[in-house]
Amino acid sequence: MSEHPEDQAPTPTPPPGDAPPPGDDDLAAVDRLRSAYETLRAEMGKIIVGQNKVVEELLVCIFARGHCLLIGVPGLAKTLMIHTLSDALNLTYNRIQFTPDLMPSDITGTEVIQDDKATGQRQFKFLRGPVFANVVLADEINRTPPKTQAALLEAMQERQVTVGGERHRLPDPFFVLATQNPIEQEGTYPLPEAQLDRFMFNVMVDYPEEDEEYDIVRMTTSHNRPSVGKVLSANEILNLQEIVRRVPAADHVVKYAVRLARATRRDRDEAPEFVRDFLSWGAGPRASQYLILAAKARAVLRGRFHVATEDVRDVAAPVLRHRIVTNFNAEAEGVRPDDVVERLIQTIPVDEREDQQGGTVSKLFRSAHVG
Repeated sequence: MSEHPEDQAPTPTPPPGDAPPPGDDDLAAVDRLRSAYETLRAEMGKIIVGQNKVVEELLVCIFARGHCLLIGVPGLAKTLMIHTLSDALNLTYNRIQFTPDLMPSDITGTEVIQDDKATGQRQFKFLRGPVFANVVLADEINRTPPKTQAALLEAMQERQVTVGGERHRLPDPFFVLATQNPIEQEGTYPLPEAQLDRFMFNVMVDYPEEDEEYDIVRMTTSHNRPSVGKVLSANEILNLQEIVRRVPAADHVVKYAVRLARATRRDRDEAPEFVRDFLSWGAGPRASQYLILAAKARAVLRGRFHVATEDVRDVAAPVLRHRIVTNFNAEAEGVRPDDVVERLIQTIPVDEREDQQGGTVSKLFRSAHVG
């Protein structure tokens, strides 16, 4: 070893954005999160029958620090699922029933004049609205006008509300879990694209299987009322969210997520022919970010401290389905956003070697309209 420090080779600096190698504490935290995930599913299973994929996507969204929009017909336990989840996570919970006459101040809170008994003077006091909770259920969010819908924008993005020129921080962690009914459209106000983009996931809640519906009827028509145990605290959730952020993603995984999102933009050279035919607008950069964040959370929930392209493919539908806008051609041929996402998953090569070799990509482009 040289006696002169200047003669020693400098320690290489890792490129920006590279995560440090996982330590024992990180790996132990992954094991804790995996264990907590299994316990959460078991606790929610006491109340919620089936819907395993929906529960998993909800938890992925929460551990990735995102918001979630659930779409399904009435009676599929969307509200009960969110309430049960907040109970199992030991978080504060508020439900906001969105109606046409709901005002922004009904969500964020308002200032009222109160008399100060000590001084005899009047002063403004801020009364917090129901948005000040860890879990906020925005039930039937599309039944209120855009003015009230927009009251959630600042809360979802900045995690604060501004009333009377003063900012009020929301509690941490903070999640907006909204529901929407896809059947009734009379008297509703579709969410603007800017607000839809704030939701990390758009989760489709489908009908239960026959055996699941049998269990639902048996469970809900008896006198038994199972209780849900507390699995995680607010501080533990915040720590686990940091662990998810530290999960490394290889360059080829990030590039795959970026290619997947960019392929939805019909005016780009990399867009397949069926995208140009069926889409009028594609996903923005936030889709690429959410693909990686959700893939990290999914990997950790499966006990892995690395992200695979399979994780990105699995979360592609809930991340992209509300960020792409189909056109008249798609409606005429019955092509849904999920169909476009599925074709993209089949089309975009998983790694650069497959891209260089060509594989079946060119065939998929040519056969996009077949069937």
